[in-house]
Amino acid sequence: MALRTTWTRAETLPDIPTVGEFVPGYEASVWFGVGAPRNTSPDVVDRLSREINAGLADPKIKAQLAEMGGSLLAGSPADFGRLIAEETEKWGKVRASRQIDPAVSEPRSIKPVLRTAPPAVVRR
Repeated sequence: MALRTTWTRAETLPDIPTVGEFVPGYEASVWFGVGAPRNTSPDVVDRLSREINAGLADPKIKAQLAEMGGSLLAGSPADFGRLIAEETEKWGKVRASRQIDPAVSEPRSIKPVLRTAPPAVVRR
């Protein structure tokens, strides 16, 4: 069984239900954005925003993202700032309600497990 974790079904996978259809209120998604250092010139930020949004409007890019199950959320730098603030507040509430201490919620001792492959047997 496959379930989508975002609010809505994917356009490319309309038969795949969301987790929220089974667990009311559930929503978790991954998003990516482009940020710039705090003192970046507003002209540079505006140009980056225009160029990125123009790229996201390209039908080829839209199609490639859709093939990977992605969806676009283009917008202004202010829109992105609001998204970051909303996500920070939402997940902060989850962290607080579950009493998750960020200082210890990271994996503490993940050590890579190296396994050696058994010797290859070559038969001729």
